[in-house]
Amino acid sequence: MPSFHLHGVTVQFPFAPYECQKDYMRKVIQCLQTKVNGVLESPTGTGKTLCLLCATLAWRDHTKDAISQQKIAERLDGKEMFPSIPLPSWGQANGDVSTPTSYSDVPKIIYASRTHSQLTQVVSELRNTSYKPKVCVLGSRDQLCINPEVMRQENHHVKVHMCRGKVSTRSCVFYNNVEEKSTDRELVNTIMDVEDLVKFGNKHRSCPYYLSRSLKQQADVIFTPYNYLLDPKSRRAHQIELAGSVVIFDEAHNLEKTCEQSTSFELMPYDLASAISALTRLLAEQATEAGLEESSVQGLKANIENVAKIKEMCLKLEAALDSFEAAADKGITKPGIFIYELLERASLNYDNKAAVFETLEQIIGSLAGQAGIFHNTSGLQKLSDMIQLVFPGNVPSSKLDRQKKLEENTASFKVHIHQDTSSQKKQKSSDLWASSSTKKTGNILSYWCFSPGFSMQDLVNQGVHCIILTSGTLSPLSSFTSEMRIKFPVSLENGHVIERDQIFVSVIERGPDEVPLSSAFDRRFVPENLSSLGNTVVNLSRIIPHGLLLFFPSFFLMEKTLEFWRDNGHASRIESVKPMFVEPKGKGNFTETIGGYYDAVNDSKSRGGIFAAVCRGKASEGLDFANTFGRGVIITGLPFPPKLDPRVLLKMQFLDEMNQKKIPGMKFLSGREWYREQAFRAVNQAIGRVIRHKEDYGAIFLCDQRFKSREAQLQLPSWVRPNVRLYENFGNMVRDVCQFFRVAHKMRPMLEKTTAPEPASECSASTRQSSSPRSCGSTSYLHTQKAKMLDSHTNTLKRRRPDEDAAVASIFKQYQSQSAKTARKAGSLFDALDRAENRREANGALEEQKPSQLSTLSLQYDKRLEEMMNGGKRKIKVVHEQKPSFSRGASGDGKKAIAKYFLGEMKSSLSQVNFERIRRALHSYKDTDNVDILLSETSFLTDDPHTYSLLRGLYNFVRPHHKKTFDEKCQEVTGAGCGYKPEHSESKAEMPHADVNPSRISAFSSSLASTNAPNNKQEGVGNLGGSQADITPKCEVQAVFLADVKKALGPEGSARLCQAVQSYRTTDNYDNMVSVVVALFTEKDENFSLLCRLSSIIRPHHKRQYKEMLRALMGGPAETAAEQNHLNDSE
Repeated sequence: MPSFHLHGVTVQFPFAPYECQKDYMRKVIQCLQTKVNGVLESPTGTGKTLCLLCATLAWRDHTKDAISQQKIAERLDGKEMFPSIPLPSWGQANGDVSTPTSYSDVPKIIYASRTHSQLTQVVSELRNTSYKPKVCVLGSRDQLCINPEVMRQENHHVKVHMCRGKVSTRSCVFYNNVEEKSTDRELVNTIMDVEDLVKFGNKHRSCPYYLSRSLKQQADVIFTPYNYLLDPKSRRAHQIELAGSVVIFDEAHNLEKTCEQSTSFELMPYDLASAISALTRLLAEQATEAGLEESSVQGLKANIENVAKIKEMCLKLEAALDSFEAAADKGITKPGIFIYELLERASLNYDNKAAVFETLEQIIGSLAGQAGIFHNTSGLQKLSDMIQLVFPGNVPSSKLDRQKKLEENTASFKVHIHQDTSSQKKQKSSDLWASSSTKKTGNILSYWCFSPGFSMQDLVNQGVHCIILTSGTLSPLSSFTSEMRIKFPVSLENGHVIERDQIFVSVIERGPDEVPLSSAFDRRFVPENLSSLGNTVVNLSRIIPHGLLLFFPSFFLMEKTLEFWRDNGHASRIESVKPMFVEPKGKGNFTETIGGYYDAVNDSKSRGGIFAAVCRGKASEGLDFANTFGRGVIITGLPFPPKLDPRVLLKMQFLDEMNQKKIPGMKFLSGREWYREQAFRAVNQAIGRVIRHKEDYGAIFLCDQRFKSREAQLQLPSWVRPNVRLYENFGNMVRDVCQFFRVAHKMRPMLEKTTAPEPASECSASTRQSSSPRSCGSTSYLHTQKAKMLDSHTNTLKRRRPDEDAAVASIFKQYQSQSAKTARKAGSLFDALDRAENRREANGALEEQKPSQLSTLSLQYDKRLEEMMNGGKRKIKVVHEQKPSFSRGASGDGKKAIAKYFLGEMKSSLSQVNFERIRRALHSYKDTDNVDILLSETSFLTDDPHTYSLLRGLYNFVRPHHKKTFDEKCQEVTGAGCGYKPEHSESKAEMPHADVNPSRISAFSSSLASTNAPNNKQEGVGNLGGSQADITPKCEVQAVFLADVKKALGPEGSARLCQAVQSYRTTDNYDNMVSVVVALFTEKDENFSLLCRLSSIIRPHHKRQYKEMLRALMGGPAETAAEQNHLNDSE
């Protein structure tokens, strides 16, 4: 493995590290050497976990080597053992504040993450390094206990006390084998996660829970969920010693919330009633028993008088809480120190808290250990936890010092008493043995911590070596560290390992219909806003390949938005492109839902999928959407916390109070600042679901006008901020997104592999790419399908990269002067069908040849050669005899485009059998002119509403004398006609001109003339049969087109279109024109045919670019070489 030196420490790494990885490891080693805290942000995909492990273990080895050097030097009286041989890994402890003098003093590494599943990934990363430390993974009995009798218990606290009882009486066979197996070589020398430990325990019939506690004593690295560290009760239960240890919090973006929750509690009326009921039952049972001696109960160590006293305390506390007249909507809020006054009313204070706690533990243990009888001990356990939290440590005897101690304990807390308006049905239904006395309502006592610094300061007070907080999304760091209330001298906002061409970030201020987008409270349910957001998602789903993530601010807003989309047709338009999967609220169906999404993206016959989820939800927190599973992410708004939540209001109030106190040396956020940054931190976490490794790429869309402000953009991660783009209109954004995916696909050779690599190398956690939850198992499948899937979903990927344009243009220029070629344009759908039939075998052979040409250089060369041979020639346009038109709304170019894209739509929507039926029906109609045969053979299109549009689409290719009949039949079977007009049944020569707007025809005709005339002159059209008579049919087609535009867009939209075309005529600015056109014609699906017909006014040097944009928007199939050749010839 490669090794290198950082701050005098030799680090071994699985591969040559990137510069950003070295920067990260330098900061880690700096924290360890100088014993200072650090907060380090490094984007997902930069190998953060691997860097953290390697740097920390390298420093630990270096420290042990320094101790060895000191001991050897002492024995040699300062002489060197090998004076001529340098020992780089030894040397002085460079930068270390102090070097331990004993191996036992080398700090342990306590590595904490949010969940056990994340810890499993960390252990997997550790296995791929050269370091082999002794490790231990801590877990609860829920994860580690294998005793069948204990595991049958549903209540966690019952499991705990039953386990303790069996251990104390040595009646657990698994525990009895722990001492023998704790020194087993397989156990000690193997890096095990929780699952491995359970397998070992089952294999050797030894308790994994107590084995992990045994391993902890000798472990170099201890892995644990971070609530085990932050919750004082859990820390004591697992006997975690923090003195002198290095504490690392990975995935620390959730740390603030966890710190506050671990030191808060809520005492429900149900909890008190349950405790009173259990105590009453216990007293009643003992009172009926005969032969009691000294008021002592068999199996119960507690004195019965003490049991009665605790019941009396519970009754007094219940009465004290019920005495408050709390408003249902607001409640009563008191300073934190009020908790002591309230508990004093129940005769509970520092003086007797130890005795009460001990009695409660004895009662709970006794009830849990009674065989065959279930006792509900949850209320008693709540009281026990409350005592540990409210009464930490001891207080001085002096009254003044005692008061000061109480104020320090509660400075970060608030007491909130409010009515219990929520039904306890779930708890009651699960407790079948609860008495009716527990079924009551009352007031809830909430004791809430509002400063995560309370827990962090407690860790510092334990004498830790240093604390390192790290995550992919901690920005903004200044506010994050100020909340922690401890100093962080070392900080880092690391860059990403990706290049700029791998990320596209756009703020979408307005939708395609120019309606401002916003999830603000006053606009989030406005129909125009929801409709515009739906139109935006429809358009983005067409141009983003494969998987698309759609994040909403809350479940409520997601449900309302999806309901609106379903009622107004947006959902059906989205699902016609990609199937949509919605994150469920509960955990039960999540696996099935996300599995369906993965399958849809993996399916080479589909265009991918959309996963609609919620910020702060399960999908936004821990899932990995690498590669095709996350090519784009749409943020539909800012997920602010619910402002009417009492806890949110009190948090903001607490921060404002702290600011007003102006404590020297301490800076607090204001309540408003905290509220705003909570939203952006959730956004940053959702953004981090895409671009998961060095070769990944994706697009990020911020669909809320509030993201356009500079202040909002400063809240985004440092690797995102430089890439944010603002657009004045929707069309320009669509154009650039198409360009981005085309370039990204061509520049990522990883996606072009001909053979799948070895599974181990693909799924290895130490490689430079991470994999999705399902990607490892199907790596071979993914790599062989990706290129083909990308081509079928995003056809703009066939275009050249910008840096090729100049070189290819020079080749074209030289070649154009030497050759010319004539080509006949397709006149109808029938010609397109004929070409498709003749090309089928040639295309199959071409597809088999393409995979062999996969290197970047060969792709560039072959593409240039193909374009030079097929698309770089100057064509001579031959005017053939005019044929009857099958489409009144399109020119020659427009008809060819309609035929081509309609053919593609049929291919993508129908099975091969049904497509062949339509092809044969059209050929038969072409030969026999019998429209009844056409209607009969295509009648299966009326079976599914999703294929109605295909049936109506055939209207453009029905001959004039059959159009009225075809329109009436469509109206009858589908409920909508094809837009028939009497003039559609007339031939071109018979079509009247009186009802055509002369000024509009003049504007378009002059635009077309100025667009085509210079090129026609150069190409010699006038010399090859062009005449003035040819202009008349063009004007007629344009008149029909303008009438259709006016009907579709209305006066205002038509005026914008004409203005854009006129500007294009004079300035030749394609970008400005196409941005207006896309915004006008993509709002409704039925207007896409107009977008195709508009191609007749596009100048020749922009035709290819325009048609590629159409393919991207309409999701047509990728062109084969033969189709590409025909496209080039037709320009």
